Amino acid sequence: MKHIFQVVTAIGLIAPPAMLPGSEPAPGLRSVSQTRGESPLACNALALSPETRKRHFEKIGPALLKLKKSARELADGYELEFPANRSAYQVLTEWAFDERLCCPFLEIGLRFDREGGPLWLRLTGRPGTKEFIKSELASAIQ
Repeated sequence: MKHIFQVVTAIGLIAPPAMLPGSEPAPGLRSVSQTRGESPLACNALALSPETRKRHFEKIGPALLKLKKSARELADGYELEFPANRSAYQVLTEWAFDERLCCPFLEIGLRFDREGGPLWLRLTGRPGTKEFIKSELASAIQ
């Protein structure tokens, strides 16, 4: 497992200059998503402060891995099951808040199933997002 729940990978540690906030890609290098004002399908870990980045990738992500009970594939992403308790919810909400900054293309949802059912983390997005998640979370979604 790489980026989303573990230490930053080469993809996540340093984004190419065209992906950094406030920078413009060289002429002709804009993707269709950038032309539409969408963020690239890449992690920009530099969107997090050094302290937040360290906590996100070295503490919160690994803590979530230990709590994860199962995973299921969706048409446009994945859902991960967690215990429906306060501590799991607190870790998930902290992770989700910071993850949306470094991976703004993700649609992140947290849901409690009725009747005391589990807590689900849903990760989806536009075309290409599922493949990104699959490459970054390979061992977590198996």
